[in-house]
Amino acid sequence: MASDATDKILEKHPDARRDKLIPILQEIQENCGYLTEETIVKVGQHLHLPASKIYGIATFYNQFTFIPRGRYHLRICHGTSCHASGARALIREAEKLLKIAHGETTRDGMFSLEIVACMGACSRTPVIEINGEYFPLTDSSQLREILDRILQKENR
Repeated sequence: MASDATDKILEKHPDARRDKLIPILQEIQENCGYLTEETIVKVGQHLHLPASKIYGIATFYNQFTFIPRGRYHLRICHGTSCHASGARALIREAEKLLKIAHGETTRDGMFSLEIVACMGACSRTPVIEINGEYFPLTDSSQLREILDRILQKENR
């Protein structure tokens, strides 16, 4: 399935050059959820670049992932301001509740966890983000409530 999606995306960029690499990788990841080895090879062939160059660029940017993310991708800010406001407790609580660590996905594919350096929301710390929705000023009990709401919605 990911292969077909990659092919369709590359077809939309027939004469793409190196300057389109990042947007193409972003589009593939947005559609497929992550980048595979096969994707890296195909993009390299399409842009006439070595796969090692594509991989090197993709690993440089932390926006790209090579493992499947959960249906609900939880990002916790651990920047200076968030750290000072209790982000470490949020991280521990998320790891305990989800039974995963940074960079991992739950066995059922429901949740994945990412700890990020900064989300640019320093006045509303600590902050978490789930699938693009921000939850500022979050504490451990609020995190439990948010995750419970997601699970209730999924179990309907």
